[in-house]
This record gives sequence, C-alpha cells and structure tokens, in this order.
Amino acid sequence: MTTPESWQKSSFSGGGDGDACIELASTPDTIHLRESDIPATHITTAHTPLAALLHHIKAGTLITPQT
Repeated sequence: MTTPESWQKSSFSGGGDGDACIELASTPDTIHLRESDIPATHITTAHTPLAALLHHIKAGTLITPQT
C-alpha cells in the first residue's frame, strides 16, 4: 500500500496549529484518513463506501449493531 504525500486537514478541526484533527488524502482509487497525532496509522477506503458512510452519519440513519 502506498502512502499519499499530501494530507489535508478537516475544516471541522478548528484551524489552529494543534495536532487534534482528522486529515485526509486522495489517490485515484482510494481515500486515506488519519488522526494527525498518530500519522503513521491510517485507514484506506474507496470513494463509494465512504460517501455512503458520510450520508448515513449526516442523515442520522447509521445503524449500530446489537450485542
């Protein structure tokens, strides 16, 4: 897996110089997400599943598993 060279800070991260934010980077087929205070660890997903997840979060329709 290749690591992208350019990361972008979330606009919801406060805009300060602090390290407590979510960053993302995009390559042609994937989106990479990481927390800035742990930059070596990140998750990778495709555009369509991430769009579906964000849609359900915004709509409040995310279903949590029952234990």
